[in-house]
Parts: sequence; C-alpha cells; structure tokens
Amino acid sequence: MRRPLRKAALASILFAGTLLAVAVTVEAQQPNKVARIGYLTAQSAVPEQPRLEAFRQGLRALGYIEGQNLVIEFRHTDGKFEQLPEVAAELVRLKVDVIVANTTNAALAAKNATRTIPIFFIGVSDPVAVGLG
Repeated sequence: MRRPLRKAALASILFAGTLLAVAVTVEAQQPNKVARIGYLTAQSAVPEQPRLEAFRQGLRALGYIEGQNLVIEFRHTDGKFEQLPEVAAELVRLKVDVIVANTTNAALAAKNATRTIPIFFIGVSDPVAVGLG
C-alpha cells in the first residue's frame, strides 16, 4: 500500500514543482511597471531644480529610481501661465500615473485637463477657495 501513496506523493510534488516553475517563469517575463509622474510648473527650470531634486530624493527613499522604475516628465512654462493648459494636456496624453503641480495655476490647469489622473499639488494656500478641493 505504501507504493501507491509514494507514487501519488511524488506525482503531487512534481506537479507542484512544475506549477511553481511556470509561475516563476511567467512572473519573470512580465516587465515591472515603470511609474510615470508628470511634474507641472509655471516656473522656469533653473529655480525649480532644488525643489525637484528634493522631490527626487524623497522618491528614492521610497524605492523609486529614475531610469529604473520611474520616469518624471518635467514640464515648465517659464512664467507663461497661459501655456499651462496645453502643457497639462500634454501630460495627460503621455498617460502619466499622477500629476504633481507646484502652484495654484498649475493645479487648476491639471484639474481642467483630466478627471481620472490623480493630482498632487504644493504651493497652494487655499485649495478649497480656488476650486481644487
């Protein structure tokens, strides 16, 4: 009686091992998702660099590293507020996972460009009063 039990146990072990091997292979073949962040500002690139670098450091502390599992689509308008809606729409077309806006005008442009992409904003003193909350 032991022989059929051993064969059944061996068959179960081989089956489980095969399933595990297939699962590991399938998982290894699926690429890791790369997070895409749209960073929208009305400022020019140079004064925004310290804030952007601090943002990058915070992301690195959470395990997000540009070029590995993160892409930051940085967009600025050099003080030309009228360009914000167009640039926000560009970020939406790029299908970013989230938009980070650093001023009230940038946050409003992002809000008007999408209803599905989450928007995080900084530098907004009263988000409810301006229609962001």
